[in-house]
Amino acid sequence: MFSAASPSPDPTLAHRVGTTHLRLTDRVGTPLGHTEVEVAQTGHAFGFGCIGFKFVPLAAGEDAEFDSPEGTGLSRAELETLAGQWFDVFNVATLPFYWGGFEPVRGAPRTAALLAAARWFRQRGATVKGHPLVWHTLTAPWLRDLDTAGVERAQRERIRREVSDFAGVIETWDAINEAVIMPVFGKEENGITRLARELGRIGTIRLAFEEARAANPHATLVLNDFDMSTAYDCLLEGVLESGIAIDALGLQSHMHQGYWGEEKTLAILERFSRYGIPIHFTESTLLSGQLMPPGIQDLNDHHVPDWPSTPDGEARQADELARHYRTLLSHPSVEVVTYWGLTDAGAWLGAPSGLVRADGTPKPAYEALRALVKGEWGLAPTRMLTDGDGGLDVRGWFGRYEVVAGGRRASFEVTRGVGEVGVTL
Repeated sequence: MFSAASPSPDPTLAHRVGTTHLRLTDRVGTPLGHTEVEVAQTGHAFGFGCIGFKFVPLAAGEDAEFDSPEGTGLSRAELETLAGQWFDVFNVATLPFYWGGFEPVRGAPRTAALLAAARWFRQRGATVKGHPLVWHTLTAPWLRDLDTAGVERAQRERIRREVSDFAGVIETWDAINEAVIMPVFGKEENGITRLARELGRIGTIRLAFEEARAANPHATLVLNDFDMSTAYDCLLEGVLESGIAIDALGLQSHMHQGYWGEEKTLAILERFSRYGIPIHFTESTLLSGQLMPPGIQDLNDHHVPDWPSTPDGEARQADELARHYRTLLSHPSVEVVTYWGLTDAGAWLGAPSGLVRADGTPKPAYEALRALVKGEWGLAPTRMLTDGDGGLDVRGWFGRYEVVAGGRRASFEVTRGVGEVGVTL
């Protein structure tokens, strides 16, 4: 059912890099021999993700109303500045489909605003993930008025509607979120926990994946959870033995109580990579202020009147963020890492978890990640010379590139297994 051997991490990140031999010709097919060109990377194949909740009003129009659990609290000018910072580093956006905010009144989903936001990100070169299709928290309050059979019908209809309405724009979904705790969740009454108790964890996961798959067979469907205990392993093994096809395994890493460290992170990667399923680190955070006390089991239970970012905390966050990303990218199974919140403004739990301060200035952690993505792991515009046959070797991280010569430009990709590409300028 699954591989007993996990792929080994490689701190050199050699598995992220390839060489493509370009053969450049002009428009009539003549090789551009001994020609000076400029080559630059324009996009990563690896998913450097961040939530895009705050940009929904910006994308949908200044007066668009949209209830997000993150809130906005920012002016249009501040959002535009923040958007520039977002696109300078990230290429995968997660948008909020929490049922309670998306459809607070039954039959009146806020599809138009989310569709505008998804298209806005796509037009600017990012891919988009919807989060989540099934979750017991922040769900529609009107579900409480339905019997369990009615909740199931509504949930199935909701999955089909969203996945169908957004097909071609959103092709990745957290199909179900936090299923380990779902049937035993007792903090608030909700229809989804009641449904999960009746169907069981695996039955509820089957519902989510089968409905989403039927609505869009090409979608990437993620099983997402915060529980890194063996309970998640056991659930996953049961899901796979039941024949449910999981496209990606979502692992959350909200490190409000402190950085996991390389040893713990690699141990988790070794455990979950043995299933042979691509891994998405879906929700990563690191604090730039005081850490949450270690004894707290549910992070939502921690409440403080003020939680500032501090100089020492910002230095620590920058160091830990770079180490976290290096560790995750060292493992071949990891395909996407999503940071949960660019700014401290309206951050989850009020924590100083953003990479940008509430006043819009970047923290050292933002600059550290940007230096990795755009610098060490990217190829800045570089002048190169073709050989006599118009040949040129380009070595870099897998992704999109552009070559420019004589005022003309063309795009190409460096991908695994493709050794030579013909380019016409």
